[in-house]
Amino acid sequence: MKKVNLAIQVLPTTKQSHPYFVIDKIIEYIANKNYNYIVCPFETVVECDLNQAIELIREIHNECYKYDVESLLINIKIHSRKESNVTIEEKIGKYKV
Repeated sequence: MKKVNLAIQVLPTTKQSHPYFVIDKIIEYIANKNYNYIVCPFETVVECDLNQAIELIREIHNECYKYDVESLLINIKIHSRKESNVTIEEKIGKYKV
């Protein structure tokens, strides 16, 4: 299966902790999945196949509610191609210093 780019933005409403606490936990969760990923100011982009992307969204949704989250908004974008992989490197590699 071809690789896609999954851009995921998690916006939790929390009871007591700062929302960044939950966001940090979700980034840690993604890191432990061993996908190629990059953290950006407004979202995290993950490189995986489409089935993994859909599963990861479900897992992140459930993971958020393990913390003091009252409600959750998750914005997602998926970039795919019919014949080839979509990579993070091809998009931003030329901008790395």
